[in-house]
Amino acid sequence: MRPLHVRPAEQKEHSVSNAEGALPPPQGGGETRRRLLAGGLAFGALALLPTFRPDPARAQSTKDELDAYSIPVPARIEVRARPIESFDLRDRAGRRFGALQFRSGLVLTSSFRGFGGLSALRLDPKGERFVAISDRGVWFTGRIVYQGAEMSGLADVEAAPILGSDGQPLTRRKWYDSESLAFDGATAYVGYERVNQIVKFDFGRDGVRALGQPIAVPPGLRKLPNNKGIESLVVVPKGSPLAGTLIAISERGLDADRNIVGFLIGGKTPGAFAIRRTEDFDISDAMLLPSGQLLVLERKFSWIQGVHIRIRRIALSTLMPGAVVDGPVLFNADLGHEIDNMEGIDAHVDAAGDTVLTLVSDDNFSMLQRTLLLQFTLLDD
Repeated sequence: MRPLHVRPAEQKEHSVSNAEGALPPPQGGGETRRRLLAGGLAFGALALLPTFRPDPARAQSTKDELDAYSIPVPARIEVRARPIESFDLRDRAGRRFGALQFRSGLVLTSSFRGFGGLSALRLDPKGERFVAISDRGVWFTGRIVYQGAEMSGLADVEAAPILGSDGQPLTRRKWYDSESLAFDGATAYVGYERVNQIVKFDFGRDGVRALGQPIAVPPGLRKLPNNKGIESLVVVPKGSPLAGTLIAISERGLDADRNIVGFLIGGKTPGAFAIRRTEDFDISDAMLLPSGQLLVLERKFSWIQGVHIRIRRIALSTLMPGAVVDGPVLFNADLGHEIDNMEGIDAHVDAAGDTVLTLVSDDNFSMLQRTLLLQFTLLDD
């Protein structure tokens, strides 16, 4: 297998040694394009953006493409990183955006044809080791490399197909759109949107070679609309009244009042709830802050206003069967900022005690989109 090369801003190659440990602890376009997007001139070509989904015919790909993901298991891949110096394209000196302060960002590319489509990301407590999934049923693991407080690249990146109980890639069962990821200790949960299934893996023992086992889910979850189903998963840890609950939130499964449907699975108070939908935003991911607050990453697209993302904070204590929950907006961004189809969010606390949010984008395997990794300091926790 080829060694990994990290290529940060100056395009110099850095040799990076392997990091110890894994996640979770057991017992991963240039100015012309941006001007087109920011000015709204490229929307006619971005036919896939209204639903933020790849063509299903491409997702259900050829045997050769599936084999490319399967050999070897896992495969070491090279990922190049180009820095994002400024988040705001209109004010390059700007650093504060709502309750967030921009720290650093990377544009990620790889010659590995299965790289992209990143739909969820989970980090270790230091914000270094990562596990990510793509919506084409691929695990990505590796390490974020830092220069001081800023990201400079990725190291030790490996890819492997997400396997079913028979040891075969779940894509061969036509289970696509693996959109959400959560960890409960050594157990990983992956949500599949189009088939409305949640699959668990003994990741702490077997890593990316773990075999998936579908779990029982509420009947309402199985009835979510095609391509608008489970988009985010969060496990509530010990110390909360909801401890042991798996929170599953749909992208745009709507109740009778057109609010977004979610489910509390397991725990002491299972049942359905809703998140108030406003300004036509859909939900793309969620995570729990160290303080216990739920952060919800949202996005929307319109031909007039373009692409927008935002982050809302919701008190975990308000989640209960039958509830309609809401919370303040902490962050807003549009195509005047360095964003794309942002689909994943997670947080860690750095050595200075700051809460750091990490966002990742799904490029839909489109030449007009990018895989972005962004980090912000949360100033209002």
